This record gives sequence, C-alpha cells and structure tokens, in this order.
Amino acid sequence: MRFQHAPAAPFLKTALPGPNAAAAIARDERLMSPSYTRSYPLVAERGEGCVIEDVDGNRFLDFTAGIAVCSTGHCHPRIVAAIEEQSRKLLHMSGTDFYYRPQSDLAEHLARLAPAESGTQSDKRVFFTNSGAEAVEAAFKLARYHTKRSQMIAFFGGFHGRTMGALSLTGSKVVQRRGFAPLVPLVSHIDYPNPYRSDAASLEECGARSLEQLHKLFQRTVPPSEVAGIFVEPLQGEGGYIVPPPNFLRELQAIAQQHGILLIADEVQSGMGRTGRMFASEHFGLVPDIICVAKGIASGLPLGAIIARAEIMNWPPGSHASTFGGNPVACVAAIETIKLLEEGLITHAAEVGDYLQQKLREVAARQPLIGDVRGLGLMVGVELVRNRVTKEAASSERDAVVQACFERGLLMLGCGANTLRFCPPLVVTKEEVDVGVKIVEEAIAEVSAK
Repeated sequence: MRFQHAPAAPFLKTALPGPNAAAAIARDERLMSPSYTRSYPLVAERGEGCVIEDVDGNRFLDFTAGIAVCSTGHCHPRIVAAIEEQSRKLLHMSGTDFYYRPQSDLAEHLARLAPAESGTQSDKRVFFTNSGAEAVEAAFKLARYHTKRSQMIAFFGGFHGRTMGALSLTGSKVVQRRGFAPLVPLVSHIDYPNPYRSDAASLEECGARSLEQLHKLFQRTVPPSEVAGIFVEPLQGEGGYIVPPPNFLRELQAIAQQHGILLIADEVQSGMGRTGRMFASEHFGLVPDIICVAKGIASGLPLGAIIARAEIMNWPPGSHASTFGGNPVACVAAIETIKLLEEGLITHAAEVGDYLQQKLREVAARQPLIGDVRGLGLMVGVELVRNRVTKEAASSERDAVVQACFERGLLMLGCGANTLRFCPPLVVTKEEVDVGVKIVEEAIAEVSAK
C-alpha cells in the first residue's frame, strides 16, 4: 500500500513560536480554560499524512497523531471523501432515538472485529459514545447493571479519562484527582506489572506479583463476589507505554472468570490497529468481556464505543443513551478507517513499528539517557533514566527532550513520569521514522550535554 502525503523533512520558516502563533496563543490564554495542558507552542493550521503545518507556515513531522487519534494520517483523502459525502446527506439524527444505517453498519464491523474465543461466534452488541472517557463510563455502568455488583478494580498508572466514573478508575497522576472528591466509591487499585521496573527474576514472577496483590485485596478488603469488573489496559498508555508480561492478561482473566467478574479492556489508545493488531488484546490471547474503543476509530472525528457479548449488554431501553454518540458522519469515517486498516495499514503498523524499535535501540546503544525501549506496533515508549543501574527517572530531561524535538520540527509527547511516547499516524514511512529518530537522538544528546 502506498501513502500519499507531504515530504518527511521538517521545514521551519520562523523562530518558534512564529508571530501568528504567538498572537493566537495570547488570545487562547485569555479565552480558554486554564485546565488545558500544552507541551509547546504549536498552533496547528493544516495537516497531511504525518505532517502538520502551523499558522506561520512551519512544517512539523508529527509523531503524536493528535494523541493516537489520526490513525490514517491527517486528512486522508478517503476519510475526507467519506465525510463530505455523508455530510451532504445527513449530519445528525440521534441514534439513541432514531435509526440510520451508518450506525448499524459500523456496529456490524466492530462486532465482527472484536476478539472472540477460538471456534466461537458469540453475538456482540455495540453502544456508541463521543469519546474514550464516555466509553469507560458506559462500561462502568453496564458492568454494574449486568452483574448487580458494586465494586471495581483498576490499576495504578492506568488512565481511563477525567469524567467522574472514569476518573475514579484512573490511577495515573494526583493532579487529575486533586480537588474533585468525593469520586465514585468502591474502586480499588493494584500495581500494573512493569517488567523494566520490577526486580522479579522472570516475566512470570513480575506478573504474579501483581496478581498476588489482587488475591490479597480479595482476602482483606474487597469480597470478589461484590466485584463487578476489572478495568485493564492491555498495553498501559499514559502510565508509560508499558507492555505486560505475556501470560499476565490471560491469568488475570482466569481469576475474573473464577469469581464471575467482567474483564473490561480499555483499548481506547491501543485499539484500532495501533499495535499491529486490530486490538492489543489479540497479542496476548485475551478475550475481554467488554472492550472500550475511541481515539483512532474515526481518524480524527469524535467517536467512541463499547463492544460486549449480547448476554452482557442486557440493559433496557432508556437505561443509558447519548445524543451525539454514533453520529452518522463519525460512523462513515470509522467505516472507511476500518477498511484502510484491513487493506494494509495494520500490517504496515507492525512492520514499521518493528523498524522504529530497531532504530531506537541503536540510539540507546549510543545514548545512556535511554533506559528502555518497548512497545507493540506503532505504540512505542522510550524511558529516560539518569542512571541505568539505579533507573532514576529522568523526568525533567524527558520534558526537555520533547521541547528540543519541537524546536527541530518534530512533534512528540511524553507519558508516564519519564517516557517519550511514539504514536505516529499508522501511515508513517520508514523514511519518516529515520528523520524522526535522528531528531530524537539530537535532542537527547543536547539534553545530556547540559
């Protein structure tokens, strides 16, 4: 598959921020909520493929994809064409009150794609939302309704959103929770297994330690018969792009099944081809009871969903709804996104993701600030440390590297306390990877020298 988009090399016409960007930022700061976080002064004007152009004509190589949202690249012509065609026919009719075909067409695709046990054809149903946080909220409510249980379990480091139910599950940063109590009660957290940070003798032991915390929770404070669901990211995103031990998720599901607990996979960031599979769960043989998806599902339009077996999604009419969820324009964008993924983008993401990790490991051999390179497909994390033996987190250095990359024309983000996040559009080429990795190494070398 060939991808048509702008050349790989960044092109900076002005010092950053340029005059138009500086004016836009000053206006924004007068008008917008101060709760927003911006890592650097980018004012985007247009995008194509893996390139963003700002309001001053500066061109940047984008390794963020709008936080893993623009899966098929910025303004993919087929996505734009699908949006244009649908927008001329029907913009909105609220799918929770009326019928229209794009919604059920997309639901059929998602039901077909969701992981299932080998040899089974279980019927699945779909509920549409506007975002990942809303998908998590819906899964939270559905799990409680279906099981008639009240407690939930999630993982430290996990990020599930900032609405009240999703925030109660989130165990990422205290700033996200400070000042908003009381949150939804009866949510408990355990550690997500982190092979790089663990002193366990093996990957199996690393995962077992996390599961042991779950068993102790059941013994001490949380009766398993009262737990409705366990929320888990198959590859932890905001917590640092952490890949769990190979057997961990299947063992977690076995414990959940033993106690009649629903296992809910938050695939908001890791789903829709990001990891080189349609869903990250597939890498581990995991078959979740409920899957939450959003971000890359519609190539930039706001859309989320939960997918569950029909016997689980048994809530009655009126028990949960969304005015805008499953909007017809967003649905056709998602259908076209899925077509592009299945026509080659998923395979491409796996191949270029392996190439990206290979190049980053070569950089790690030259740059001692890099402690670990990890990931699946085009969901790759580079953890920065001040000392490879003590693994002291290089948090301020990570932030400086992100800024230095921006100043060289590369858009990057962090995740966790000290990890560089690589989540470019899935159309990224090896040539663009070469350009991006070169800039990252230059930025790391500059920060290390200081």
